[in-house]
Amino acid sequence: MPRRIRNAQLSTLALDPASHTPLHQQLFLGLRQAILDGRLKPNTQLASSRSLATELNISRNTVLTAYDQLTAEGYLESRIGSGSYVSSHLPDDLLERKSIGHAEQVPKRDVYLSKMAAPYKDIPLKQTYRGLPFSPGLPALEEFPFEDWARLLARNWRAPKREFLVDNSIGGSAVLREAIATHLGQTRAVRCDPDQVIVLSGSQQAIHLVVRAFAEPGDSIWMEEPGYPGIRDAIISAGASPVPVPVDDEGFRLDLAQSLAPDARLVCISPSHQYPLGQTMSLARRLDLLEWAKTEGKFILEDDYDSEYRYAGRPLSSLQGLDEDNRVLYVGTMSKVMFSGLRVGYMVVPKDLVDVFLALRRDIDSHSPAVPEAALADFISEGYLAAHIRRMRLLYEDRQDCLVTLLKQKLPDLIEVEPQESGMHLVAFLDPLIPDKRVEKAAIEQGMLVRALSGFYNGATHQNGLILGFAGTSETVMPQLVDRLDIIIRTLTK
Repeated sequence: MPRRIRNAQLSTLALDPASHTPLHQQLFLGLRQAILDGRLKPNTQLASSRSLATELNISRNTVLTAYDQLTAEGYLESRIGSGSYVSSHLPDDLLERKSIGHAEQVPKRDVYLSKMAAPYKDIPLKQTYRGLPFSPGLPALEEFPFEDWARLLARNWRAPKREFLVDNSIGGSAVLREAIATHLGQTRAVRCDPDQVIVLSGSQQAIHLVVRAFAEPGDSIWMEEPGYPGIRDAIISAGASPVPVPVDDEGFRLDLAQSLAPDARLVCISPSHQYPLGQTMSLARRLDLLEWAKTEGKFILEDDYDSEYRYAGRPLSSLQGLDEDNRVLYVGTMSKVMFSGLRVGYMVVPKDLVDVFLALRRDIDSHSPAVPEAALADFISEGYLAAHIRRMRLLYEDRQDCLVTLLKQKLPDLIEVEPQESGMHLVAFLDPLIPDKRVEKAAIEQGMLVRALSGFYNGATHQNGLILGFAGTSETVMPQLVDRLDIIIRTLTK
């Protein structure tokens, strides 16, 4: 039970013996706040350490420790033979800060921000709801082989190599880079040496590095429309200008991109599984884009975020595998095939740019943790990852079929939906009069995360739809979730 002081000035001060915060620290913080709030004014004498200890039923040493800290930081002053007093020299502006700290709104001030930071001023961060049913990109976490993963982690922590405990390589541990290079060569037809692989804390970090490597502030960068907001954010944060290029059934349109911004420094695309619409970039357009990059001396960022999961034939080869002039920077992630909390992404860069990207990465955080990387290397090289992907490919295909069937049965008059050939989400198109952003908001309130398609466009659009992830949502709960979604949409159409 919290212990309170009977002194009226400190009636709100309470100590909780069950708290993880030590009692002396609780007392220090409580007295300091009372001083800053003006409840204890300058020159006010505090109770003796002995009497305060008795009142609070704590040891005298606890009180002395709190008083000593307050004195050391200038809140109290000790007067010989008299006791401890609130300092008489507290500056007025310190005492006035309480009004700012407790104000409902922080006063606005004129702050100069760089071109990279200025776009984010006064824009609150959107709350994330990852983990809710229908979350796009959420894998089937309950199906992950955690026992195998835990055993590999334990094995590597039990006898870690010395170099893993001192410093990891800037680009990631050699064993993981080799495992990733082999895995990508076998599954995505990526052509690379292990030294070309750079391990990062996620694909978003890779996107930021690529944009910063090639774009000056004000430069134009092509991206898909609609497209992944993380790419748009990376472009804006670098001070560059995103140029949204509408996609069609064959994917990115080079002809339209050249008419919109012929001097673009970089193009960011997801050719194997366009995000969020899901189409595959045609071979003819892939070859045309590679020829453009070679002729103009430009580069291509290939975001290959979930192409391991293909349900119609074998996974498609990467754009990087077709590149004969080292113009493609390939970006991938473990978030979709394992889990996002692992925080492992990677990029494959041309050989002549390896040192450049290692230097850029070093300036951010030096290196990534080595021992978990060694465990991940074992997880890949010993076949656990490939086996897990095979199992999930079958599971996700069944889950997509289940979701498509339910949507067509229950909402045939409200949506248009067809199964995707690959990936972990599908797009359910709505009538233009149905506000998809209001559906998204209402769904979150009902415990589901369905993304509004219109939110993935840079400009205004009449295209309304819902992006529904099926991979991480069990078939057993899908019927009731679709019923809930049905009610939400029909309510908004009244």
